[in-house]
Amino acid sequence: VQLQASGGGLVQPGGSLRLSCAASASIFSMIVMGWYRQAPGKRRELVAAITNLGSTNYADSLKGRFTISSDNAKNTVYLQMNSLKPEDTAVYYCNLVPPKDNYWGQGTQVTVSS
Repeated sequence: VQLQASGGGLVQPGGSLRLSCAASASIFSMIVMGWYRQAPGKRRELVAAITNLGSTNYADSLKGRFTISSDNAKNTVYLQMNSLKPEDTAVYYCNLVPPKDNYWGQGTQVTVSS
């Protein structure tokens, strides 16, 4: 089973993107889903998380710019990213929190550049 993230692309600094991650109902019902990212030469990090009750948590450096949300009817988790900076450039993934190794998909590339 893999969770496929989508919605990445090339955006200018200050721009916005919305990432999507569709999951099966059984996975979506898990307690916590999260968005992760891995920049070149860096370790993968947890960006944001959302519980099945809608509680959210964010990496301190991203609060106010990123918003995680979910659509229970579509079994989909979203990551709205605003005011993007070049340092946000990374491959973004979705997975459970804590992550399951066999759920990692290929991720979606986000590149912030002028």
